[in-house]
Amino acid sequence: MTASAIPGLAPQAAAAVAQLKPAHFELERIIRPNILSLAPYRCARDDYQSGILLDANENSLGHSLPGASQASGSGSNGAGAGAASLTASPAAAAAIDALGLNRYPDPSLFGVKPTLARLRGLPSEDHVMLGVGSDEVLDLLQRITCRPGQDKIMICPPTYGMYSVCAAVNDVQVVKVPLKTAGGDFGLDVPQILKTLASTPDIRLLFLCSPGNPTGTLLPLDAVREILEFPDWSGLVVVDEAYIDFAEEELRLGKRAEQPSATSLLSEYKNVVVTQTLSKAFGLAAIRLGICYGSPALIQIINNTKAPYNISVPTAHLASLALSPEGLDLMRSNVRLLMENRDELIAGLKQLQCTGEILGANDANFVLVQVLDKARADGGRPSGERAEMCYKRMAEERGLVVRNRSKELGCAGCLRITVGTKEENAKCLELMAELLG
Repeated sequence: MTASAIPGLAPQAAAAVAQLKPAHFELERIIRPNILSLAPYRCARDDYQSGILLDANENSLGHSLPGASQASGSGSNGAGAGAASLTASPAAAAAIDALGLNRYPDPSLFGVKPTLARLRGLPSEDHVMLGVGSDEVLDLLQRITCRPGQDKIMICPPTYGMYSVCAAVNDVQVVKVPLKTAGGDFGLDVPQILKTLASTPDIRLLFLCSPGNPTGTLLPLDAVREILEFPDWSGLVVVDEAYIDFAEEELRLGKRAEQPSATSLLSEYKNVVVTQTLSKAFGLAAIRLGICYGSPALIQIINNTKAPYNISVPTAHLASLALSPEGLDLMRSNVRLLMENRDELIAGLKQLQCTGEILGANDANFVLVQVLDKARADGGRPSGERAEMCYKRMAEERGLVVRNRSKELGCAGCLRITVGTKEENAKCLELMAELLG
C-alpha cells in the first residue's frame, strides 16, 4: 500500500508527503498492516452539524446540569477547591447552554486544529491531530507501529515515564540509551543511539523529550536531524515538547538564536513526529488537550485509529479561547513571569548551604537541584536519603509538595521543583533551609 492508498488521505496530501525526505524512510513499512488498512470511522456529525438532528440518538431535551456551572478549582487547595459549589450567574448558565452539550462534538472543534497549524507555521490542519492529553498520542503512536510481543521502542533516560508505561500496556519492549549525565549535561549520546538503532531493526519509535523531564534540557535540532537522516534505521523519531513554549519565548525575546521546536523539521522530514500540550505554558492541565504534529499521511493513520469524539466540546471551546490572540498574549506574559521566577528560584537555591548543583539547562518551568548530605562548604555530596526526607516532611508537615527524583539516572539526591509564584518559591526556599539545616 502506498501513501496515496491510505484510507481518508487526500491525493494532494499524499503527493506532498512524497516530496519529503529521507528517501530511505517509508511510513507504510512501519505501520501495522491491520492499522494501515483501517478506514476512518464516520461519526454522525461528520456529515451534518445543524438542523433538526435525529440521527445520533442524542438527548433532544438538552443537558441535565442544574442551570449552573462548576466553580473554578484554582487556588491554594488545587483542583478540590470549590468542588461543592454549583452556583453560577445566569450569564454563565447561558454560556453552558450555548455549547450544546447534549450533542456530539462538531468535527471543526472551534477551529482549534487550523489555529494550531498557523501557530507552528504548518501549511494546514492536515498536519495536526488532537488527543486526550499528550499521553493518548504517545499511546496511539505505539499502537499503530509496534506489534505486541515483537517490536521495540527506544528511550533515553532519565526521561518521561509514560513512554515505558505505554510500552508495558502494549506489550512492547523498551531499549534504553541513556543521556550523557556527566556534569548534569543530559545531552543525547548520538553515536550510541545510531549504533543501537542500526543493530536493532525492530525498534519502531525513538522517544526524545525536549526540553527533558526531569532534566529541563532542550535537545539541539542538529542532533535530531542526524538521527532522522541515518540511513540504517527506518523508524519514527518522536520529539515530546510539552515544555517547548518556554524556549519559544526565549527565542521571541532574543535570548536564543536558533529555532527550538522540532515542528520546524516537518517541512523537510516525513519520519519525525512532534507532540505538545496545553497543560504547561497555557495553564490548562485540567482540560487534557494534547497535540500531535506530523506528516499528513501519519496524521491520517492516527485519526483512522483514535476513538471517535475523543475531544470534548468544553475542552475544544476552552482551547480555542487560549489560542485566540488575547489568549496567546496572556500565555506569553505568564511564561515571561515564570522565567523571571525561575531565575530567582535558581539564585535562591544557590545561596542555600544544603544544596549542590542545579542540573540540566533549565529550559522549562522547573528546576532540578541536588540535596547534599552536609553543607557545601564541608564537602557535601548528593544524598538520596536527605532528598527523600526533605520531600516527605515538606509535603506531610508543611503542605508544600515537590517531586523526589533522586532515583532517576544521573539525578542522585535531586528534587524537581516546579516554578511557582514568588511567594511559593520563597516558602520553598525557607522550608528547605529549615529542614536541611
